Amino acid sequence: MPANARRFSDFRDAVRRARVLVVGDAMLDRYWFGEVERISPEAPVPVVKVARSEERPGGAANVARNAAALGAQVTLISIIGDDEPGHVLERLLRGESVHTSLHRDAALPTTVKLRVIGRQQQLLRIDFETAPSPHALAAKLADYERSLASFDVVVLSDYGKGGLSQIERMIALARATGKPVLVDPKGDAYLRYRGATMLTPNRAEFRQVVGPWHNEAELAEKAQTLRSELALNALLVTRSEEGMSLYTDAGAQHIPAQAREVFDVSGAGDTVIATLGTLLGARADIGSAVRIANKAAGIVVGKLGTAVVHPDELG
Repeated sequence: MPANARRFSDFRDAVRRARVLVVGDAMLDRYWFGEVERISPEAPVPVVKVARSEERPGGAANVARNAAALGAQVTLISIIGDDEPGHVLERLLRGESVHTSLHRDAALPTTVKLRVIGRQQQLLRIDFETAPSPHALAAKLADYERSLASFDVVVLSDYGKGGLSQIERMIALARATGKPVLVDPKGDAYLRYRGATMLTPNRAEFRQVVGPWHNEAELAEKAQTLRSELALNALLVTRSEEGMSLYTDAGAQHIPAQAREVFDVSGAGDTVIATLGTLLGARADIGSAVRIANKAAGIVVGKLGTAVVHPDELG
């Protein structure tokens, strides 16, 4: 870390005043924990005797709870079903100091990711999901337009579930009102993210869009070309054990990964963009925000499942 680098504690008071708006695909993460003692006689698969279960906010809801855990004032706008998982998700978010504006779609089952864990390893994930209706999407967009002026920064968390089908309009509205807007992308249709302040693809997502590279120079060239095509202020490529690479008008900046045991990478991207959004909402410089987000990612991958990082862990 550079000698003049700033720490999270330098921004702690400003973070408490930061108003962060998170919009995107909210979901409920469910975990079934058990012991694996035998193989099924019906098929060559392990039998898990479930001993306990946990439920946590996932997707955009995990982004929101990560920002709230850092101390920011956070509101989540999303669409959920009028069902048991939706009510559980709303209760969990309330318990983690996240303000919510959840639009209930009676025809939509709330997105659920069910993970089966045996011997502290994920054995299976089952997804339940359906795209939201046009009516629910229109209501959410109107809510977003009404709310935008009250926030310092916008974080759009795209999990490809259909909740951000109007993302072009959302980005344009945010930029028109001078709000920085950060996007965690999904898929390969990146033109719809044009005009965002910052995009945060991981290594695999970035490769899917720009193709492979053979060295750092080629990576930087592809990143700066994409940044120019999409009119982004910044592009941050998260690279797992290789750390993070930030591309701006000033060039490329590489931040090495924090040396730490990796236990579970679930939700690490949520922690990164939540930390970035919170710090930029607190008017931190982008260099400090990226270094602190890198540290947060190094901490959260040492925890099981979708988890959060607290201020005291960041120093």
